[in-house]
Amino acid sequence: MTRRGPRQMPMDLYRAGDHYVLAADLPGIDPGSVDVDVDGQLLTIRAERTLPKDEGAQWITRERTGGTFLRQLSLGQGLDTERISASYSNGVLSVRIPLSEKAKPRKIEVTADSPPAQIESTAT
Repeated sequence: MTRRGPRQMPMDLYRAGDHYVLAADLPGIDPGSVDVDVDGQLLTIRAERTLPKDEGAQWITRERTGGTFLRQLSLGQGLDTERISASYSNGVLSVRIPLSEKAKPRKIEVTADSPPAQIESTAT
């Protein structure tokens, strides 16, 4: 049975301080075939795994799949899409998605009104 269409890529997504980290499993992928792009608020990860072709081989079992791996995520507001970065190591693609400066928590200074003027009276 041959499966057609893009393959799944398991991933984790978590927040670490002022950025999000997406870690996607892509074992056996040539790093040159990995493509990460952002179009507006849509993040797309695409990779290709090519399996060796052994024309004379008699396969006993073949569970590893080749083909295209694809994952798309809709990014929310408050992210700095200009500073997204990605790295690939040991079969894991790591994508770092920073928060925009506007979305970072900040302290709001509270000011107090000056106390009301006191009126002194003289008692007779």
